[in-house]
Amino acid sequence: MSSVKFEKETIRNAPIPGDTKHEIVHAIGERLTGGETKTGYLALYLDQLQKNPLRTKMLTSGSLAALQEVLASWIAKDVGKSGHYFSSRVPKMAVYGAFVGAPMGHFLIKILQWLFAGRTSLKAKILQILVSNLVISPIQNTVYLTSMAIIAGARTFHQVRATVRAGFMPVMKVSWITSPIALAFAQKFLPEQTWVPFFNIISFVIGTYINAHTKKKRLAALRKKYNDGKRPEDYPRPNY
Repeated sequence: MSSVKFEKETIRNAPIPGDTKHEIVHAIGERLTGGETKTGYLALYLDQLQKNPLRTKMLTSGSLAALQEVLASWIAKDVGKSGHYFSSRVPKMAVYGAFVGAPMGHFLIKILQWLFAGRTSLKAKILQILVSNLVISPIQNTVYLTSMAIIAGARTFHQVRATVRAGFMPVMKVSWITSPIALAFAQKFLPEQTWVPFFNIISFVIGTYINAHTKKKRLAALRKKYNDGKRPEDYPRPNY
């Protein structure tokens, strides 16, 4: 009888297959959110957003912009002449993210939240989405495309304008699809202090997709034009 009881206890206390995996996931989640202690990375990040909002956004945006460039190059298989995906564009993207994208987004989102502070009606939420898509997104996308043209080598007004005109509507279409969904989600489920990291993630994913898609189109066009067996990194890069 005691033997049977011992076996039952052993089975009951035996580790469940795959339980270690769940423990690892749980530990990562605890570390990110802090669990009940509220001392995880996310809590620390939000605390820094409250204490040093602009500096935190600049560091975040600069890091994500540099990572976006490396990731987009890897996805598009756009290897540089040095043989790796880290090109001169990476630090330039970091500078753009930290000193252009972050301050611009900081003040535009602040203005948007100020305009609709305390207004929680359905009409106000819809109006907020419209202002975001018809005013804020065009400003951000125009500045983004202008900066990307300069980073890519455009030096004249006509080169910059051509880049903006060619890319504005495709980028706006992506914004008009994703922005209302993201903003509606933030309005419904997220406190305002978490909007910045949330929209940073959304922008990172969209920016990586657009960047990788642009690189693939450029490489495909160069392969078709030259078709001489050269590697993509051997092809001359456009001025803008």
